[in-house]
Amino acid sequence: MSANDIPQSSANAMWGGRFSAGPDAIMQAINASIGFDQRLYAQDIAGSRAHAAMLATVGILTDKDAEAIREGLLTVLSEIEAGNFEFRVEQEDIHMAVEARLTEIVGEAGKRLHTARSRNDQVAVDFRLWVRDQCDAAISGIEALMQAFLAQAEVGADWVMPGFTHLQTAQPVTWGHHMMAYVEMLARDRSRFIDARARMNECPLGAAALAGTSFPIDRAMTAQALGFDRPTANSLDSVADRDFALEFLSASSICAMHLSRFAEELVIWSSAQFRFVRLSDKWTTGSSIMPQKKNPDAAELLRAKLGRIMGATVALFTVMKGLPLTYSKDMQEDKEQVFDAADTLMLGLAAMTGMVGDMHAMVDNLRVAAASGFSTATDLADWLVRELGLPFREAHHVTGTLVGMAEKRGIDLPDLSLADMQSVYAGIRADVFDVLGVENSVNSRTSYGGTSPVQVRAQIARWKAALA
Repeated sequence: MSANDIPQSSANAMWGGRFSAGPDAIMQAINASIGFDQRLYAQDIAGSRAHAAMLATVGILTDKDAEAIREGLLTVLSEIEAGNFEFRVEQEDIHMAVEARLTEIVGEAGKRLHTARSRNDQVAVDFRLWVRDQCDAAISGIEALMQAFLAQAEVGADWVMPGFTHLQTAQPVTWGHHMMAYVEMLARDRSRFIDARARMNECPLGAAALAGTSFPIDRAMTAQALGFDRPTANSLDSVADRDFALEFLSASSICAMHLSRFAEELVIWSSAQFRFVRLSDKWTTGSSIMPQKKNPDAAELLRAKLGRIMGATVALFTVMKGLPLTYSKDMQEDKEQVFDAADTLMLGLAAMTGMVGDMHAMVDNLRVAAASGFSTATDLADWLVRELGLPFREAHHVTGTLVGMAEKRGIDLPDLSLADMQSVYAGIRADVFDVLGVENSVNSRTSYGGTSPVQVRAQIARWKAALA
């Protein structure tokens, strides 16, 4: 369909008399954002209500027009929420869709709503409000997952399991300590969203197209009405800024990385080779031809899906990096990335909370694995330093020699005899065996932040109080 085929009535009235016909179908498809930015309807209507109330207070709108606009916007809101609102592509975006329907409902007063504002500051406030809401949702979702990890940590504060470096057995740790590591990660994620929310809580409404407005508006009034701390201080930056979206995406990407790391651990731990955990049927699937299989599909899907958030972050940085001040149409490409990332993050947090809550640790298997791989070798080296006064490098050499001896015989360190040990270093005493058990190992790690059950329970208590 060509531009000439479009009826004049379909031409976007926003463009006024400058164009004799509307855009052709391809341009319309590129230009329109109504297909996705309709998600901003609640924020758009909230912003318009605050703007109309302010215009009436300062005398730009009559009280009669302001009341008609207020009631009309509530009608539009109820129509959208009831599913009775028709979103039309020729209206281009949510702002024009709401204003057009408002004008149909209240007549001439609806055309006065856009006084002293532009779509540039309108979309900036709508989007900022939406991202602020998503920060609140992310914080709540993270706190729920932290509680799930805390519950796991509390029940298994003294269960022994292997700690890994390079995915090789390193030293014994406690299950509770491993769970609390994710509480700490998530706490940092939570703080990033809290910080980002505080930084974005300035209101761009009133910056108009880019230079402010000559109308005597009260920006502090609209900022307060919409729950912002203050109005933004520079009109150019107000309409050009998408840092709030980038910060949300950046915080989401780091949180997604943490979720994906635990998803990977669940995949490994639930395998037949590890058998550290058993996932419930809610989060696993079977095989179409192998009846014995119980696949950790939810963890695998999360591991993949969470990469979308990182992709969205790179995409929006790429959009913004080359833009001069102030607004460019490129910035319309900000929302789909953020919408998808927010949806994916909330799905990931909810699914991970469910998996962690249902996860069953196989305690006996954890303990057997913790005792394998010469996991108490560091305890032996520390004992040689602490009890016999050896320099650590010499203790490291003695211990390495004993590990080699045990490995050749196919046994573990505690299975060596005292005579075996004294053949490497004569001063070793029988009480060396007191430090070679995995329980003794974890109980000895009493430094702040260490893996001992005493330290783990202290950290659990600290975080339970913080989240109460």
